[in-house]
Amino acid sequence: MSRENRIIRIALGLIFMIVVGIMFMSWWALLGLIPVIVGITGFCPACYFLNRCSTKR
Repeated sequence: MSRENRIIRIALGLIFMIVVGIMFMSWWALLGLIPVIVGITGFCPACYFLNRCSTKR
């Protein structure tokens, strides 16, 4: 996973959490943690278990 891809995932996850958390004040904002964790760790469960990624392992 490239550095730019990881930064984009983290940024989009944080933006999702902030927007959904402020606008709807809902627990759904926690879904934004998924791309944040994937961006930080570099491990994508969908790529691993579904074998559908174009990135190299």
